[in-house]
Amino acid sequence: MSAVLCCAATFSGASVPFDGRWEELRFSLFASNEFLQRGSAVDVASDGTVSLLWRKVPGYDRDTIRANWTWEVTESVPPTDLTVKGGDDRNLSLYFVFMPVDLVAEAEKQDIRWMLKQNAVRVLMYTWGGLEREKGHITANPYMNNQGATFHVRPAGTGKYDEAVDLRADYARAFGGDAGALVGVAISADSDDTKTHVRATLSDLVLTGPDTSPTN
Repeated sequence: MSAVLCCAATFSGASVPFDGRWEELRFSLFASNEFLQRGSAVDVASDGTVSLLWRKVPGYDRDTIRANWTWEVTESVPPTDLTVKGGDDRNLSLYFVFMPVDLVAEAEKQDIRWMLKQNAVRVLMYTWGGLEREKGHITANPYMNNQGATFHVRPAGTGKYDEAVDLRADYARAFGGDAGALVGVAISADSDDTKTHVRATLSDLVLTGPDTSPTN
């Protein structure tokens, strides 16, 4: 992501813009998803493909506590087992990448491939897809060597939903300890194993930091 942000206003409390500064990470040279960025929303088309769209989080939002978003799926992959590498297709996943504060300065110069290779990095992945499970059920991401936690938000299927998560509480549930700094966000769709199709939209992604309202 050459996505170091220079905008004047913080994301906190406002929608994260899909403004062309997000970058795609391809896992295959010849097959990737289509991401149409259009302001407060991104449309995703996945046709037997997989890839990831990401951007760095600016310094003033590294202490983000909560996230809200709306997502809609009009064409869905079938249910798959998200714990199985190579068989884990899903409609959408929203990633939040955390690392210790003392690594942040170096991360400013790097891309997401570098981040995900760091032993101290942890990733929360909120997923729409897979089998029917209790909302909020956590499983290990099969690709991340216990550094990634998959939160099962919605099973495979269509619909439109508003979501709200407490990132710091979820981090403590998944990994224990303090989450450190939020350094990146990413979105993916994955239909390459089942050779099926996804049509989806993620919109109104809002990051909220600590409550700084004055108290009496």
